[in-house]
Amino acid sequence: MTTRPRAGKPRRRTAPARKPGSGRSAAPGRRPTRRPATRARGRTERRPQPLRPEAPAARPVPATRVPHPAAAEGGLGAWTDLYQLTMAAAYHVNRMADTATFELFVRHLPPNRGFLVVAGIEEVLDFLERVRFDEADLEYLRTLPQLRGVPEDFWTYLARFRFAGDVRAMPEGTPAFANEPLLQITAPLPEAQLVETYVLAAVNFATLIASKAARVVEAAAGRAVVDFGFRRAHGPHAAVAAARAAYVGGCVGTSNVEAGRRYGLPVFGTASHAFVMACPSETEAFQRYHKAFPGEMLLLIDTYDTLQGVKRAIALGDPLKGVRLDSGDLLALSREVRRMLDDAGYRDANIVASGDLDEFRIAELLEAGAPIDTFGVGTALVTSRDAPALEGVYKLVELGEGTHAQGRIKTSSGKETLPGRKQVFRAYDAGGRPVGDRIARITELPRPGEQPLLQPVMRAGRRVAPPQPLDRLRAHAAEAIRRLPEGLRRLQDPAPYPVTVSEALRRLTDELRREIRNAEGCP
Repeated sequence: MTTRPRAGKPRRRTAPARKPGSGRSAAPGRRPTRRPATRARGRTERRPQPLRPEAPAARPVPATRVPHPAAAEGGLGAWTDLYQLTMAAAYHVNRMADTATFELFVRHLPPNRGFLVVAGIEEVLDFLERVRFDEADLEYLRTLPQLRGVPEDFWTYLARFRFAGDVRAMPEGTPAFANEPLLQITAPLPEAQLVETYVLAAVNFATLIASKAARVVEAAAGRAVVDFGFRRAHGPHAAVAAARAAYVGGCVGTSNVEAGRRYGLPVFGTASHAFVMACPSETEAFQRYHKAFPGEMLLLIDTYDTLQGVKRAIALGDPLKGVRLDSGDLLALSREVRRMLDDAGYRDANIVASGDLDEFRIAELLEAGAPIDTFGVGTALVTSRDAPALEGVYKLVELGEGTHAQGRIKTSSGKETLPGRKQVFRAYDAGGRPVGDRIARITELPRPGEQPLLQPVMRAGRRVAPPQPLDRLRAHAAEAIRRLPEGLRRLQDPAPYPVTVSEALRRLTDELRREIRNAEGCP
């Protein structure tokens, strides 16, 4: 996988464009030249290169805090499950306010996934800094029959609620594996409990989509991938979050204008079949689009007949940036369209393909030699259609702090947990490639060649550093994934990756199991 060029300040784009000199497509404002095709051994000489967005002269993707779609809908405190509130009330009544540590991890990787790409951490940090219960939240909560019997000072507690805990997390874009803590929250027990639902929802979804995007980008083998999934996502809010996660996972941009505005992502799009059908003819539709956007001629050519459509596009005689195929036999059509464009002298024109694509279909097309430069991927990407949920969980692992800290463990069948605050150490070979991870107790030190993955990101409810620019997170993800063993990146039946548990952590686990059996009178 290749590192994409940095994106910049949001700007209107009508088609994906390249940096000047980077390949066939011209930058906005620069018209492609129509050059005669040359032949060698009976074939057109042409170096296929992926369509890449121009890097604008403006700032890179901004390092702004992640805004909440629901920011105007209360103080975010009600964005939780009811049982978090009933537990918080029970903690309050029983004066259970010891420091607690919870860890978020994924029990099992989804099918055919060799790794995950961590995402959603910035949204969590923004939530933790902003979460509170405003008057409207409290007014509604008082109407719930489950909470009518709680003492009045619990409502005072909620009205004054602010998260003041510490957070450690893997950086967004880091490859991760089953049972490894992606995020760790240490705070008074009620605080750490109340934020569970939102934290899980944010990390589970973003990590799911970033991991899916990484697979699609891997399959594209250097060709650009654009998120086309807004209309098929599970709601508008999910679509915006998916666009950001997909960018972290390697997509070059999105069709989602709000995601572009909010996060500074490159935004792509031209016209749909409706525009062609609204005009008297396909030829006139092309002419009218050119009149509105001179120099931005990337035309959708399959409204009626694809090969006739490309002939009409060529016949315009205007600079042609590229064409988009959205239906039919994409392999056969892309080959014929490429031949027709080359014969007409449009060797710099790009072919963009869309239409129910996923990583498997993309890999199949490229394996067969389809001359496609850019892939627009929608439904399969923003819903992670083949594996639409992530088994992320958020579990209590420690109560107390310092010398009074006590590990906590769950022993139910199939849902066992590891106790205590932990660190994940990743070992690298001499070439800088990961060779295995070790889950250890927080007090353990790295071995030679190991690096800790969990980093402090929040202390006393405030970030320890400004948010990272998105292009930096994306570059980090691309480089980290590139260094993974090739077998881990396979689309099907990926090779296993060694993740071990340290001896000290195993001993603590065994000790707590014995304590639980003794306390319950079990043999």
